[in-house]
Amino acid sequence: MSITRELIDYISSKPFSQRDLDATALLALDAVATAYAGSATPTGKILLDWARSCEGDLGRCVLLMGALTHITETDDLHRASVTHPGCVVIPTALALGEQVGASAEKILVSIIHGFEAMCRVGAAVGPMHYKVWHNTATCGPFGSAMAAATLLDLDAEQTMHALGNAGTQSSGFWEFMATGAMSKHLHAGRAGESGLLAAQLAAHGFTGSPEILEGEKGMFAGMCPDPNPDAVMAKPEDDWQVHATSIKPWPSCRHTHPGIDCALELHRQINGAEIKSVELDVYQAALDVCNRPQPESEYAAKFSLYHTAAIALLDGVVGLGSFDQNAREKTCELRGRVQVNVVDPYAGNYPESWGTGVRVSTSNGQEFSASRKDCLGDPELALNDSQMRTKAEGLLDFAGLKDNTRSTICDSILGMAKHKVRPANIYSSFISHLSL
Repeated sequence: MSITRELIDYISSKPFSQRDLDATALLALDAVATAYAGSATPTGKILLDWARSCEGDLGRCVLLMGALTHITETDDLHRASVTHPGCVVIPTALALGEQVGASAEKILVSIIHGFEAMCRVGAAVGPMHYKVWHNTATCGPFGSAMAAATLLDLDAEQTMHALGNAGTQSSGFWEFMATGAMSKHLHAGRAGESGLLAAQLAAHGFTGSPEILEGEKGMFAGMCPDPNPDAVMAKPEDDWQVHATSIKPWPSCRHTHPGIDCALELHRQINGAEIKSVELDVYQAALDVCNRPQPESEYAAKFSLYHTAAIALLDGVVGLGSFDQNAREKTCELRGRVQVNVVDPYAGNYPESWGTGVRVSTSNGQEFSASRKDCLGDPELALNDSQMRTKAEGLLDFAGLKDNTRSTICDSILGMAKHKVRPANIYSSFISHLSL
């Protein structure tokens, strides 16, 4: 039996509970609010111009919603797979679920299934894959296809074909980071669109490779120098992967978050003293992705260990306005005093834990330090339901939505789990908000 078929059988037979549905509804709220916020950005407006110039078919709208969800860097993160499953799986589930008239529960279950497939494949591709390939882009189609297969009631063989053709569409390079290009958002959208297409084709009898992962010319062979195929089916007794998914409290690359968390703590201790030097102890992937001492754009600043630590130390708060030109000018001098080191235990704990240590010396001779094994928003340091809603309402406010509209969106999505009601056209309301 192929790895893909084993994964499908596992997912389809694993029971779900009310606790699972509740957690998934919160993730759906986070993704939808993030998509609304993305639509209010300059990059989002480019995507909207494109969307208005072409036919608004379901696949293209999934691409749009997924891309918008990935713009503000506030979407969720799954550590072991180094993926952002929400921006891929949730647009597919909401759009297709509404089209086929699925129940609220079935939509949530499709999200659970999609996260599981995407995250388990992502955990198997190996650390070298991440150096060149963007895991959200390459592993995302598996998640989208699995969610769509659930909603389309595909049988195991059809689902296997769907995942086979999802995998053959895997793509997405990190090269965009060299110039700060917008490709990362396209990665999320395309992953969702590709998985949806694969499942729709499978429903019509279109076949895909059953060994797309482990085959001689499959994904592991072509894209993964150090894969771990056993990781796909490891720890079957674990909770669903939705419970292992982290929520971002700050709008920047997740690799910067443990440093931000430490720096915010130290800001309170330093109490305005002049900072002489800053040292960040991190893991290798954080340096690989976020080694930007002189970020020249807002987006680059979101991927800068130097800027994010500096702005947190100086301001004591990190928000959507912490990366613009004024913020970058503010941190310019302090960024030059930041040194980044790759050391244990942070290097050895990654990717299970994304940690950082920060040490600050002040001009009056004092030294301060803080460390984090995990980030705020990780399952170990989870945001509560109230904090999740506050985050969502803040993102919806950024998108220009009024109080009553924000409340309606939050109540509707959370009601999917609490009351099992069919969602009040969450997807079509989003598309309507965009005037598409």
